[in-house]
Amino acid sequence: ALAVVALVLVLAIGGAGFILGHDVVKPTPIRSAAPKYNFPSEGLGNGGESPSFQYPSVTPQNTKADAAAAKIANKVDPGLVDITSTFASENGTAEATGMILTSNGLILTNNHVVEDAQTLSVRDVATNTTYVGTVVGYDLAEDVALIQLKGASGLTTIKTANSDKVSSGEKIVGIGNAGGLGGTPSSVASSVVGLDQPITAGDETNPAGSEHLSGLIEVNAAIVPGDSGGPLVNTKGEVVGLDTAGSDLNGGFGFNPGSTSSDRGYAIPINTALSIVTSIRDDNAVSGVHIGATAFLGVEFDSATAAGGSANSSSGVTIAGTVAGTPANKAGLVAGDVITSIDGQSATTGSELQTILLTKRPGDTIHVNYLNLNGAAKTMSVVLGSGPAQ
Repeated sequence: ALAVVALVLVLAIGGAGFILGHDVVKPTPIRSAAPKYNFPSEGLGNGGESPSFQYPSVTPQNTKADAAAAKIANKVDPGLVDITSTFASENGTAEATGMILTSNGLILTNNHVVEDAQTLSVRDVATNTTYVGTVVGYDLAEDVALIQLKGASGLTTIKTANSDKVSSGEKIVGIGNAGGLGGTPSSVASSVVGLDQPITAGDETNPAGSEHLSGLIEVNAAIVPGDSGGPLVNTKGEVVGLDTAGSDLNGGFGFNPGSTSSDRGYAIPINTALSIVTSIRDDNAVSGVHIGATAFLGVEFDSATAAGGSANSSSGVTIAGTVAGTPANKAGLVAGDVITSIDGQSATTGSELQTILLTKRPGDTIHVNYLNLNGAAKTMSVVLGSGPAQ
């Protein structure tokens, strides 16, 4: 029998009714533009579904390879953090991992870890101290984000190596907050099976559609939910990659540790991640890099509109509604209005609309051209608010 491999980003989720943009959960929620907020139409008690995870044991098997991996991980663990993202929608939370880059608390993780998050709680593995985290900047396309911890000092940092020198067949160790369980990070022994690999990861609830990543390191490791943002390290304990995605032979969101052929993981090369970090720290907004707070308009749209499906108007983006109290809501936009352009830039999908708004800052005044319910062309000025990372 042929098995279908589903690639998924590895973020562990909890909380009744919560749906994160990259996770396969039905029914499809309405989503909002800039940032991608989540609005589940049903909670778990009313027909909603929860992701089903299959975790490998967090206790290493008594093998030579696992013992060696655990020894390496023990050197790396003090430079790691557990990240808990809390969301406005249905009090949902997500658990992930991060790496400490500076002693005063700059943390490297995936963008899909911080997107939509209302608050970030970050636990230092070495000291068990919990800090409030804020998003400094991110690269949506490369799935990299930088967090700053409030009031942090004296933290242990990771050591990195040149990821350009990683070779196929090289022994490697994946480390992270597997299953979102906290405590001592889990580790898994593996080896590199591919370099410069492209993947498509995501699902229909992501307004931008599936996420396309390239240039990744592929390993034969069970990278599981909660590992997002964790390190892929060489035998010296030096970080060469940022754990990002895993695979599942079951065709759904979950990992099957009993099928070794499904044990595939993907990591962003650390050189790529650190180049984005440098751009953010230097306040150099190169293409794709967003620095600072995210501008928020607050229009909702469904997944068909997001991806360019039948819900779209040929002339623009048909909105499903607005979020109460947001700039769009206060300006009077309503369900059925069709946004045709912002500041002269046209948009025909929700993802295009988000791309335009990603270039804006909170407090910016934008000019929105739209067609109202009667088909009349209108223009309004809207002052953008501030929202969570996209």
